[in-house]
Amino acid sequence: MDFALTEEQVSIFDMAYAFGQDQIAPHARTWEAEGTIPKDLWPEVGALGFASLYVSEDAGGAGLSRLDATLVFEALSMACPSVAAFLSIHNMCAKMIDTFADDDLKARVMPGVLSMNTVLSYCLTEPGSGSDAAALRTRAERTNEGYVLNGTKAFISGGGYSDAYVCMVRTGEDGPKGVSTVYVEDGTEGLSFGGLEDKMGWRSQPTAQVQFDNCNISSGSLIGEEGQGFKYAMMGLDGGRLNIAACSLGAAQTAINSTLAYMGERKAFGQPIDQFQGLQWRLADMEIELQAARTFLRQAAWKLDTQQPDATKFCAMAKKFVTETGSKVVDQCLQLHGGYGYLADYGIEKLVRDLRVHQILEGTNEIMRVIVARDMLKNR
Repeated sequence: MDFALTEEQVSIFDMAYAFGQDQIAPHARTWEAEGTIPKDLWPEVGALGFASLYVSEDAGGAGLSRLDATLVFEALSMACPSVAAFLSIHNMCAKMIDTFADDDLKARVMPGVLSMNTVLSYCLTEPGSGSDAAALRTRAERTNEGYVLNGTKAFISGGGYSDAYVCMVRTGEDGPKGVSTVYVEDGTEGLSFGGLEDKMGWRSQPTAQVQFDNCNISSGSLIGEEGQGFKYAMMGLDGGRLNIAACSLGAAQTAINSTLAYMGERKAFGQPIDQFQGLQWRLADMEIELQAARTFLRQAAWKLDTQQPDATKFCAMAKKFVTETGSKVVDQCLQLHGGYGYLADYGIEKLVRDLRVHQILEGTNEIMRVIVARDMLKNR
């Protein structure tokens, strides 16, 4: 088995890393303090092809593999995992539209999506349905012109900020088979937003409830077929889980790099602290765990790219393992910085806060365990 990246993949990583270090890293703390990401960043991202990473080339996308995409998110998260993760959400929505929407809807919205002049949000979670996503209650009642929406989506990255919302809504019976997916543009009458959430991490991402109060959309805003929306949402989550894991990986790598530099400069008891064997062992443990996480993530991405029957299981396992490893590593890096790690100037405490949510979103790590266990029991 060849674990080496191709020249093209190395170039993809290097391009994303350079963009992140030049255009994102210098501003990450400012954007976090302001609670928003400047909208003029996104067309620059779109110009690189990063707004349509796995949208088909026929549709104008980059047509990259899921493995290629993880390299982009790993590289960008080395600058800021909050910004990188927001881009992952846009890409997940773009892929759903490219794969399932009809030609008319794609012709209308995809040019803006590809250029990222149209920023997308993914709306599945509701105040009363998180892990049990199929219990969502937001309804879409048929009208002569299309649908009228009523309900509330919660914890939406980009709520009140994005230009359009890919929403899972109930068009039929209870359970997964009654869920459909619709496209709702900002400014639609009846669409409104709650106040901005005050979060532990991901603070540069505006997050708010998305509310529908007799919100009318046309029949052409339906993505794919009625009753298939839950399947679309779950298919998008496999790749989303890989991306979030990649964001944990890149942020943890940045933390290790910063810690190595700090330990070479910080002296205690007459020598740099990187000369103490006990601390060297902690560095070694972090490196071993992070390299294991990277290999596992890339194997899961390969499974998804090659449509292996156990791809969903491996995406769940990788998401659980890599996000927990990333959080563990950045926490240890904070510890090795001592009191300085607790200060915002060193950047480590931001990574601790940003990565914590990765164990919750795109399916909690408890749900990842459920997915794995069910697969094991089914195939015993």
